Amino acid sequence: MINKDGNLYTFSFAILLVCIVGTTLAVASQGLKTKQLKNASDKKMISILSAVNIDANRINAKSLFDKYILKNESKVISGLNIRENSFNIDIKKEYRNTKISFDDRNYPLFVCKKDTSTYYIIPVVGTGLWGPIWGYISLESDLKTIYGANFDHKTETPGLGAEIKESFYSDQYIGEKITDEFGKFKPITVVKDGSGYGINSKVDGITGGTITSKGVEEMTSRTLEVYVNYFKNINN
Repeated sequence: MINKDGNLYTFSFAILLVCIVGTTLAVASQGLKTKQLKNASDKKMISILSAVNIDANRINAKSLFDKYILKNESKVISGLNIRENSFNIDIKKEYRNTKISFDDRNYPLFVCKKDTSTYYIIPVVGTGLWGPIWGYISLESDLKTIYGANFDHKTETPGLGAEIKESFYSDQYIGEKITDEFGKFKPITVVKDGSGYGINSKVDGITGGTITSKGVEEMTSRTLEVYVNYFKNINN
């Protein structure tokens, strides 16, 4: 006869309960992991397509990505894993890893064919005021004119730095050139005096979000220069 009032019964019941709960949570976590990975993949495809002005959602992201992004031409242009699938490169993770040097980071390039035009999509990642910021910038076939851009963040302040994800900010980059007439890299600077209007290698920063805006300037300048050098080499 089991003594339900004894310590042995209490401890045995507690251990059994922990095992049951732990197993249930492990199974649930494993089941959700697949869905989480798919959601992350869909979100990444949506962001890449957005840089070339293609509206996508979680339902059609995969089909549109397969339709417009040329997998055989998309590549990693430099880094430790140049033979890796460009889509599999996690540049956010690489950016956070201080053990990876600037030169050893992987730089994916996505090639898009839309209508009769070819576009080149470049991922960028950096640091805002409170955490990581990232985005995608697309270039026209001349490899120097920005066709589209989008930016995102994790923890920037709503109404301030978080505004970098809004179109009124990212649309300022459209038409800007990332090289001068001699093919030398030309960074796009963030200003706060209102002079960023127009095609002049300047964009107006977010009011009250100066640090986040400067973070965008830093990540675009640091990353785009790598691609400009790559384009110059292949053109030569």
